[in-house]
This record gives sequence, structure tokens and C-alpha cells, in this order.
Amino acid sequence: MLNHTLLIAALLATALLFGGMLLFAGGFAAFALKALPPVEARLLIRAAFPPFYAFVILAATLAALLAWALDAPSTLALALIALTTFPTRQILMPAINSAADSGQSRRFQILHMLSVLITLAHIGIAGLVLLRLAAQ
Repeated sequence: MLNHTLLIAALLATALLFGGMLLFAGGFAAFALKALPPVEARLLIRAAFPPFYAFVILAATLAALLAWALDAPSTLALALIALTTFPTRQILMPAINSAADSGQSRRFQILHMLSVLITLAHIGIAGLVLLRLAAQ
């Protein structure tokens, strides 16, 4: 019974992570860019990313802790999301902002693409973990 409850909790935490990342990356950012003037949209998105990354770190950590007793590969995958989000938030995001602020468009494009690829990888990993946990 305890393992079943733990599995449900791990599934819900992973679903929260997956859905939150998907909604933010695929919904909020795109909506803001379409609904607001470009300057205001960029300011809003820039302000939203630190809390988004904090959410990813916390949700992935929670999901990893809940999966700990259930499935080692899922635990490692979720921990990887949390661990790689920290430097993305603390190093990559400020570098992207700095490149944008200083007009280094090529550097901005490369760094931004890297952040997009990291986020897509995180979404994909969380989706695979969801499938793996759901199959238990």
C-alpha cells in the first residue's frame, strides 16, 4: 500500500514538472510574445525565467525524492533535471541577458538556442520518466 501511494505521489510530482515546463515553454512564452509589444514581452519573459527555473529545480527534486524507493533510473533522470537546471538558471540565463543587453546578437542566438535545447531535453526526460513510472 505504501509503495502504491508513493508511486502515485511520484507520478503526480513528475506530471507537475512535465506539465509546468511544457506550459511555460510552449504556452506562456509564446503567448507573451504574441500578446504584448516586443519590449514588454521580453521584460516579462526575462522576469519570469528565474521563478520558472526555481520551480523546475524544486519539482524535479521532489519528484526524484518520491521516486527514490521505486525506480533508480527515474530518480537519476529527475535528479539530472534538477542539477542541470541550477547552472542554466545561475550561469546561462545571466549570459543570455548580458548578450541581449550588449547587442551581441550572434552570442545571444547561440546561448538562447542552448537554453531551448536544455528545456526541451528536460521536458523529454520528464515525459519518459512519466511513462516509466506509469508502467509500474
